[in-house]
Amino acid sequence: MTHRIVTVFGGSGFLGRHLIRRLVAQGITVRVAVRRMDHAIFLKPMRNVGQIAPMSVDVNDTEAVAVAVDGADTVVNLIGILFERGKRTFECLHVEGAQAIATAAKHAGVKQLIQVSAIGADENSTAKYAQTKGRGEIAVQNAFPGATIIRPSVIFGPEDDFFNRFASLSRISPVLPVIGCPFPPKRNAGSLCSFDFYGNGGTKFQPVYVGDVAEAIMTVLNDSSRQGKTYELGGPTVYSFKEIMELTLDQVKRQRILVPLPFWLAKIKAFFFEFLPTPILTRDQVESLKYDNVVHEGALGLKDLGISPMAAEGILPTYLHRYRVGGQRHIRAA
Repeated sequence: MTHRIVTVFGGSGFLGRHLIRRLVAQGITVRVAVRRMDHAIFLKPMRNVGQIAPMSVDVNDTEAVAVAVDGADTVVNLIGILFERGKRTFECLHVEGAQAIATAAKHAGVKQLIQVSAIGADENSTAKYAQTKGRGEIAVQNAFPGATIIRPSVIFGPEDDFFNRFASLSRISPVLPVIGCPFPPKRNAGSLCSFDFYGNGGTKFQPVYVGDVAEAIMTVLNDSSRQGKTYELGGPTVYSFKEIMELTLDQVKRQRILVPLPFWLAKIKAFFFEFLPTPILTRDQVESLKYDNVVHEGALGLKDLGISPMAAEGILPTYLHRYRVGGQRHIRAA
């Protein structure tokens, strides 16, 4: 196989480590362009000496970006943030950073650019995260015609910030919120700890396994006929917010009260959470929850890439067991 070089921006993150493991297994040399190089050092032992090269790159520094993509065959942009801090804003990273990468890749003669965005990316969204992701897609396609867009739903896996967050919260709180459902709910007859939820249980999600997203990127990377298309990646099952909470509680073997939390009240709580170094909820995330996070009808997806998506029920037990009473040793009574 012809030797290839792939530059992965944001490669030290959750999805990045799974993608890089697959890239090096194919003998590809990987440049891992990250804000802080020390955050990517853990990747180096994955394969042969020199096969993984961490690089310190500020995506708004055009010269640094140009050096990172120079001589690369493919560039993959995984950069994304869930909340803003100082100069690390949605506009700076999702739009300006994505455009800088695409522009540098085009000037360097890179053959292929893969931009990882998100389901719900829309320049007209009322949520800044989705709005800037949508504008970032447009900026990339304008700067690098033929770029491939990958839009995953919520990604889950051992290092995720989705199921892990809810499972962790279940260890310390007797009550878990279901954001977006009206309050007060109607109490179920004969139960002090169960409520009837109006509507359909809140926002819809279609969680997709991190390994499937990494495989999707690899398929696009290895098949030039996939270039220039947009793929929306979701798992085999659509869940409501309430069903996500119930699934998590079933995996961690804990009983907690699920209480509806309307958007307006969630935003008030989020305002105070934003003062934390790593907020567990922001007002923009609440705004994002007003939109279902599922694959659009007719969109290209995992099956079009020849991938059968893994079900959450088959993966979650492999890493959520640590939140059970007794951890991995806990055995549910028959």
